[in-house]
Amino acid sequence: MNQLDDQHLVTGVDHAAFPTFDPAGTVRFYRDVLGFPVVHSICAAGWGPDDHPDFIHFFFDIGGGDRLAFFYYFNWPQPDTTVGLGDVYARFPEGTPEWFVRSRHLALHVDSEEHMLEYRRRLDGSEWPVEMQIQHETIESIYTHDPNGYMVEITRPMRPVTPQEDLDANLTIDALVDIVRKPGHSMDDLLVRKAELIVERAEAWTRAQEVR
Repeated sequence: MNQLDDQHLVTGVDHAAFPTFDPAGTVRFYRDVLGFPVVHSICAAGWGPDDHPDFIHFFFDIGGGDRLAFFYYFNWPQPDTTVGLGDVYARFPEGTPEWFVRSRHLALHVDSEEHMLEYRRRLDGSEWPVEMQIQHETIESIYTHDPNGYMVEITRPMRPVTPQEDLDANLTIDALVDIVRKPGHSMDDLLVRKAELIVERAEAWTRAQEVR
């Protein structure tokens, strides 16, 4: 067995990348409004096959060693953004519920309510004011859309997540993986399977506690 087998070797997000047709607005939003410095750029001329456009790939520091990046392709025509829902490369058909469209978004972490509200102040004074502020379970978040139509969330913890909640999360996901194979599966199916897993694993949990 390789000594690295089963080890968690990833240390975070190097970068998440998206296309942009509005690089100036993108820089204003992320650098000038949110205060994320530009930390790297790549000018790629003549890259790839003959029909590949020249492009610039630029990166913002979003903290914690993580970066957010964008591609701007020179002279590449912008698609029709008036048809469908979502950002320019994730269009959904007419009639798709807004809650489904908004499930595709970028969430940025801050440590405190004070820091979240500071970003609310910056956004509300800009071209991209906060659209909603919501508390859900262990976090509170503010939301807006960037110049490209991507939904951006800034979120802060309201309390620490407990080990019991981590255990519950893993039970929930294991149950979900099991029941999605069943046609027409429902929330009831998920909860029933989760209860079954609790019963199946209870003895092992008890033994683990006794060892401690």
